[in-house]
Amino acid sequence: MGTSLIIEQISKNRIFSLRKKIIMGCRCRNWRTLFGGAMTNLLLAVIYLAFISLGLPDGLLGSAWPTMSGDLHAPLSRAGGISMTISAGTIISALLSDRLTLRFGAGRVTAFSVALTAAALMGFSFAPNYWVLIVCAIPYGLGAGGVDAALNNYVAIHYTSRHMSWLHCMWGLGALIGPYMMSYAMASRHGWQWGYRSVGVIQLVLTAVLIFSLPLWKRRPAAADAGTQATDRKPIGLLGVLRISGATQILIMFFCYCAIEQTAMLWASSYMVGMDGMAEDVAATFTSIFLIGITVGRFANGFLTMRFSDPAMIRIGTMTIGLGALLLLVPVHNPALSAVAFILVGLGCAPVYPCIIHSTPTYFGADKSQAIVGVQMAFAYVGTMLMPPLFGVIAQATTIAVLPWCLLVFVAFMAAMHEWLRALRRDDMAV
Repeated sequence: MGTSLIIEQISKNRIFSLRKKIIMGCRCRNWRTLFGGAMTNLLLAVIYLAFISLGLPDGLLGSAWPTMSGDLHAPLSRAGGISMTISAGTIISALLSDRLTLRFGAGRVTAFSVALTAAALMGFSFAPNYWVLIVCAIPYGLGAGGVDAALNNYVAIHYTSRHMSWLHCMWGLGALIGPYMMSYAMASRHGWQWGYRSVGVIQLVLTAVLIFSLPLWKRRPAAADAGTQATDRKPIGLLGVLRISGATQILIMFFCYCAIEQTAMLWASSYMVGMDGMAEDVAATFTSIFLIGITVGRFANGFLTMRFSDPAMIRIGTMTIGLGALLLLVPVHNPALSAVAFILVGLGCAPVYPCIIHSTPTYFGADKSQAIVGVQMAFAYVGTMLMPPLFGVIAQATTIAVLPWCLLVFVAFMAAMHEWLRALRRDDMAV
């Protein structure tokens, strides 16, 4: 009898112990899940902040240059030299992004690139002459290209398409805030130097945040292709990227998109003044609305991507751009109609850029995406640097009325490249 009681008690103790272990294990897993989710969201917030900071300096030069050129005794046209130096730096760092990210990781590359940008902006704020601005433009461009390529690929691999759209919405938010910061600094008599200095301080603070967040980058919020973590993978390089089936098509898509966006942004005001007789100050307002249309559109696209795939969003965007360009061809020149047309072009641009980037790992694999995204960024900057001034030459030789035809040619070419890419990669993709 005593033996039976002892055996029964031992059994109860074992059951209780096993039950306790199961409960504690579940609790630990739940805590790990909750902790991991919180860390993922915290890292995403840091990435969003980095993209706001990427947009902040973009509008500073244009808004401050009329005053800067006088203070530094530089001709008004010399802003182009600064802009081209920045673009050249971004192209170089974008092409090197695969090699750098493979060696140092996306987190370190981003932190160092933001630090470079911060140093460049502080240099701008203390520049005594034009040539110091040119020197400071080199690290500015290198830093901007590094952030752009590293973060775009990281988000494309580890987060959903809606986060990519919202990421680029954050860039638009930064691009809208930057000129207001500069105008406030100049209106309060602190001068353009304090405009650059204020943004530089923000970048320095973000650099510190990125350095402290480096452990978060080791946590993978989504299951990524094992190829991205392979220590034996070698950099692919520009020629290696061009040999990949479909890569040429997606690079041409990027070139065409940036040609559309930047040409419309630069020449929309001139078109409405020349073709519609709109007052210059009113036309300038509608040009800013074009940028607002892209920013608001990308915020809305974050929700639309929950329902539509990346290819569907790219098609919707290209059709909307085409519709806007066709409205500009209506024989009756009406300022309101032209304004609506350019807003449509902006809304159409909104989904194309982020959705092309987000679909890149799906088309080519995560092991190749960093190299391809880096070259995409380079092609984007080439399109941004070359096409707006080239259109200016064409418009001067002919008429500004060719703008909608230019937009239609590029959007048709971009749509054709997209369908060709899908045909080439259909067997390897799951979109």
